[in-house]
Amino acid sequence: MVADLLLLDEDWERALAVVAHPDDLEYGVAAAVARWTGAGKDVRYALVTSGEAGIATMAPEETGPLREAEQRASAAVVGVSHVEFLGFADGYVMADLDLRRALAACIRRNRPEAVLSINYRDSFGGGSWNHVDHRNVGRALIDAVRDAANPWMFPDLAGDGLEAWGGVRFVAFGGSPEATHAVDVTGHLEAGFASLAAHAAYLASLSGPMADPEAFLRPNAEADGARLGVEHAVSFEVVLA
Repeated sequence: MVADLLLLDEDWERALAVVAHPDDLEYGVAAAVARWTGAGKDVRYALVTSGEAGIATMAPEETGPLREAEQRASAAVVGVSHVEFLGFADGYVMADLDLRRALAACIRRNRPEAVLSINYRDSFGGGSWNHVDHRNVGRALIDAVRDAANPWMFPDLAGDGLEAWGGVRFVAFGGSPEATHAVDVTGHLEAGFASLAAHAAYLASLSGPMADPEAFLRPNAEADGARLGVEHAVSFEVVLA
């Protein structure tokens, strides 16, 4: 098969990954993170919610702290030590000014060159319907990158020491049905399995392939690898900042 995805730009030193829930990054992107941290890059995580509504059999006040702990353990597997939670309510995230302000502050605080997330499109393909938090975080994130660079947007942040930051070059969304680029994760897929497996309580609440890290991740990595012309890859839709 002729490769139909471009190599993602890796000429950067710091990335900020922003997603709605614990486990979002682990369904694919974490294998790429393992590659990058292994090469000495600084990758940081920001979670918009704590995923407290994600386990139907467990109360949110119990689920939230558990899933935060699982996310920190999961991040450590792929070499990420900086994990922050922005405190929005799981399932109720809106792409509004409050979210844009929080994300712009996060970007200014961390000063990344690359921003990562997961699919914000309406669907993952076929007849699926993407989670409302995924859709709203992704859309707000693109706007927040622009807001973070504009000193006249949320100027009060500068008073908190968060000066405008225009250093973001692109936003890359993993798992998009409109993927344009990919990262060769050959040799890093097992770290991706282990990172997802760290979400043990969440995985125990699921059934089917999504409950089995290898069963879910390997076929996707092989399919993306074929599109890039390598053994295993993770695909991204790139939006230029």
